[in-house]
Amino acid sequence: MLCIAAALGIGASLWAYWLTYTDVRDRATSEDQVAEACAGIVDAEAAMDLRGGVVRASPGSGDNDELRLDALPGSCQIYRVPGPGKSDGLFSLIVRTSADDAPMNVVGDETWLEPFGHREDREFRPDDVTRRADHAEPRPLGDGALGHYSDDSVTVRADCASGNPASLQVTARADYDDVSDEDRRILAELARGSAAQAASRLKCDSQLSRIPMQLKTPERELRAPKAANASCAWYGRHLDESRRGRLPDRMLEAPTGAMSTTETCLLAASPTSVREIAPHLSGSQREYADRALTHSPWWMRTASFFGAETESVAFEGLDDYEYVKAGTAGGGAGPGVWWASSACDGRPAVHTLTVSYTYDDVVLDRLPALFRAYVEGITERRGCTDVEFPAPSAFEAD
Repeated sequence: MLCIAAALGIGASLWAYWLTYTDVRDRATSEDQVAEACAGIVDAEAAMDLRGGVVRASPGSGDNDELRLDALPGSCQIYRVPGPGKSDGLFSLIVRTSADDAPMNVVGDETWLEPFGHREDREFRPDDVTRRADHAEPRPLGDGALGHYSDDSVTVRADCASGNPASLQVTARADYDDVSDEDRRILAELARGSAAQAASRLKCDSQLSRIPMQLKTPERELRAPKAANASCAWYGRHLDESRRGRLPDRMLEAPTGAMSTTETCLLAASPTSVREIAPHLSGSQREYADRALTHSPWWMRTASFFGAETESVAFEGLDDYEYVKAGTAGGGAGPGVWWASSACDGRPAVHTLTVSYTYDDVVLDRLPALFRAYVEGITERRGCTDVEFPAPSAFEAD
């Protein structure tokens, strides 16, 4: 009997050893595949630690799933393989430069930029569509010079001393829900390490600071404007000086960084606000109010870009991207985008406002004062001069 037990114990140990051996072998193979798919710039070993650690991962097989540094913008997409014939998202690495054919920074209300998702899927559509955003607004990494992070991604940027390209961005994004603080730290290290490698390969002479010790969990719940004390503080002050009327009654902000090259503020109307406004509307505006309760929420977002980031800011026009040029001002109700310009510490800055397409007609008469309050607030805080505002005609209905 003892002999049988001993034999069984030896067999179990051998089986455990074999499983461990195959796991190590499979992980090593996966790391090689990840590194190759991501042009050799990502720390594949660290990437495999996402989601609590994975044993097997595989690059996607699509045309855009393999990164090439000679054909930017580009990305690699990596999937977790939990079992035979099974896969789900792990992470993506996206590399952009200011010299690319596509812009690094896109503003507007295109579907992929909208902050509130699941609008078309009735099963997952919440009763309160603007209570919680799909993602947090970008928060600065430290003072913001290194880049920013959200709930599921980290973007590290570099200014290139050579000027060609002027700057580059590397984003590490988790392709799964409920990203942990530990995983955000891994994403940050992946983004910074990959940015350093990409900068070297692209001959972008730059210095990257360290990832800050603490990356606070980003907020996604919208709050009342009176609670704003960071990137949306200007809006709280604006409402103190004027009646709200049809303007948003919710905001989602992020901390401000003294050296941030990107800063945003999200505003939205609650269902209660929409219902209060609706009786005073007519025609298509009334229809827009009905939709705002379900699949087309009312929202607006301000976004400012500083320094080299201003060289690659655009919104989608009728046929192609339309680039916003630093030193100019303009916009219109057609694209739902307006912009102003300034100079901050001798470097260009662009300040933008996007209003969702079912909302801009409802609040058009309030936008000139609102946009001026935003631009004056951020330029005063950042010590900017030479401010250019859009002409009054930019806020007239098309």
